[in-house]
Amino acid sequence: MPARVLIVDDHEGARNSVRDLLRHHSIPVCGEVENGIQAIEKVKALHPDVVLLDVNMPVMNGFEAAYEIRRIAPATKIVFFTIHGDPEYKAAAKLFGIDEFIDKATAGSHLVPALKRLTSG
Repeated sequence: MPARVLIVDDHEGARNSVRDLLRHHSIPVCGEVENGIQAIEKVKALHPDVVLLDVNMPVMNGFEAAYEIRRIAPATKIVFFTIHGDPEYKAAAKLFGIDEFIDKATAGSHLVPALKRLTSG
């Protein structure tokens, strides 16, 4: 059974694009939310296999949300999905135990293979 993905991004257009891409590749999306607090609530309720998490969001950013998600659901894979491909962001993501870092600009070619790699264990 394919991994279930929770999409967390404050931009509706980004969520729609990612959802369509994942559905095209038969990867089920179990939910979509727009900030970190909602992400934590959905992780508790839906138990996704992967959380696709934007970094810069209102209310609670991706780093804060990742910390809480890792605490409440340690087996859940976390993929940072952001426009910020800076080395500082990638280094910080490693410190937070993020499983994968995908730049939004390369999502079309990198996101699906990364998800499959993370969930094929």
